[in-house]
Amino acid sequence: MTDPANEAAVALLGTGVDGLDDVLAGGLVRGGLHLVEGLPGSGKTTLALQFLLAGAAEGQSCMFVTLAESERELKMASASHGWSLDGIAILEVIASEESLRPEAHYTMYHPSEVELAETTKLVLAEAERVQPARLVIDSLSELRLLAESPLRYRRQMLALKQFFARLGSTVLLVEDRLGEGAEMPIHSLVQSVISLERDIHPYGTLRRRLQVSKVRGRMFREGYHDFAIRPGGLQVYPRLVAAEHRATPDGQNSVLSGLSTLDALLGGGLTRGSSTLIIGAAGTGKSSLATQYVVAAAARREPSLFLLFDESLQTLQIRSAGLGHDLAPLVDSGLVELRQIDPAELSPGEFSDLIRQAVTARGIRMVVIDSLTGLLNAMPNEQFLSLHLHELLTYLGQQGVTTLLALTQHGIIGADTSLPVDASYLADTVLLLRYFETGGEVRQAMSVIKKRTGAHERTIRELRIGNGLEVGEPLRDFRHVLSGAPERIRGRPRTARDDA
Repeated sequence: MTDPANEAAVALLGTGVDGLDDVLAGGLVRGGLHLVEGLPGSGKTTLALQFLLAGAAEGQSCMFVTLAESERELKMASASHGWSLDGIAILEVIASEESLRPEAHYTMYHPSEVELAETTKLVLAEAERVQPARLVIDSLSELRLLAESPLRYRRQMLALKQFFARLGSTVLLVEDRLGEGAEMPIHSLVQSVISLERDIHPYGTLRRRLQVSKVRGRMFREGYHDFAIRPGGLQVYPRLVAAEHRATPDGQNSVLSGLSTLDALLGGGLTRGSSTLIIGAAGTGKSSLATQYVVAAAARREPSLFLLFDESLQTLQIRSAGLGHDLAPLVDSGLVELRQIDPAELSPGEFSDLIRQAVTARGIRMVVIDSLTGLLNAMPNEQFLSLHLHELLTYLGQQGVTTLLALTQHGIIGADTSLPVDASYLADTVLLLRYFETGGEVRQAMSVIKKRTGAHERTIRELRIGNGLEVGEPLRDFRHVLSGAPERIRGRPRTARDDA
C-alpha cells in the first residue's frame, strides 16, 4: 500500500454506482485496467453501463465493446433501467445472419471463426478512432476461449494493457468467473478486482454481495458488502464500520418515557445514546412499551424511526390508538417514521444503510426494531447477527441515538421459556416482561435485569395494559413472580389492590 498522503494525488474516476466509490475509497484509478468478475446474472454488465453513463454525463468519450450480447440486447437492458446509450460508442464483435452471407460487409466476427489477433485488431482500430476516456470490454470469456491457452491469453492482455495505457483510457474488463476459488490469469495485470456474488436462499429474493479483492497501491474497504439491483442500476451498501463514524453525543441526559413509575424503575429513565433490549413472550407489551417511548420522544420534538418486522403498519396504528396514542398525526408531521420490513427481501447491509441514512439525513433520535426475531430471519446465522448488531448499536450510540429492540421469547408462561438468540450482552439495558398467574388471572410483570449506564430499581412491578400503559408499585407481597407461578409471602395482609 502506498502512503495515504500520496493517495490523494492519484486521479480517480467515479464508478457511477452508489456506495461503490465509498468501498473503493474514491473510485477507480484513472488510466488503469480494472476487472469486474462474477457469475452470470450477478450484475456485471449493469455495473459496466453505469460506469460509462457516469463518464458520458461528464462529457467524456465512452465506448462499449460487446463480445456476447448484441447492441439491441444491450439497449433493451439499458431501457429497463430508464437509461439511454446515446453518446456511447458501441462496437459489436459477434456473429449475425448477415455476417454469414458472402456479400455482407465484413464488420462482425464470431470468436469461434476468426483468429484472436483479428478480433483484437478490430477492437483496437475502433478504440483508436473513438479515443475513449472510458472503455468497457464485455466479456473477456470470448477472448479467453479464442486464446485457447492461458499463456497466449495473458500475452494478449498484456498487449492490450500497453495499448490502452498509451491511449490514456480507463478500461473496465468484464469476465465470467471460472469457478469457486479459481484464479484468473490476468488478476496480476489489472489495477483492481471487483468480485460480484449472488446467493440463492431457500425463500425470498436473491442476496447479492461484492468484495474488492485487490486495488494496487491504494487503501480500500475490505470485506463483503451487500448490494441490490434496482430500477436505475446497482446500489451498494458499504459494510457499516462504527469506528468510521465517531461523533460526540449531545450530553448524557436521560430519555423519559412519560410514565413516572417506569422512569423510576429505570433509575431516572434511559440514557441517551444507549440501547435497550425488551424481552418477553408474545403479548406481554413489548411493542406497546416501545410505542410509549416513541410518543414521548415526539412530545419532545425528537423524530423516531419505527421498524416493523412482525406486524403490519395498520395493526400497530390500531393497537396504539387503543392505548390512547394516535400515531397518524405524528407520522404526518414527520416526527414518527413507520417502516414495514420484509426480511425475505432486505439484506442486512441494506437494513443498516436504511438506518444510517435516516440518522444522517433526517436527524432521527430514536430507533425501534420490532423485533430482533424478524431481523434474525434475514441473517445467515447467529454469529453474523451478533457482529452486525454490535456495529449497528455502536454506531447509533456514537450518534446519540437511543435504540429499543424487542425480542420475543419462545414459550408463554412458566420457567419453560427461551430466547432464539442471546443478544442481551449487546444491549446497555435489558427490560424483562413476564406473565404471572394470581387470583385466577394472568397478569404481566416487568423488571430491569441490567443497566450499564447507571443505577436502577431491583424490584418487580406489575404492568397493566388498558386504555394506556400503567406501571404499578413493586410486587413486594409475592415471590417467584418470574417463574410465572408466584407465592404470596405469609404474614402480609391482603389489600384492596390485591383483590383488584
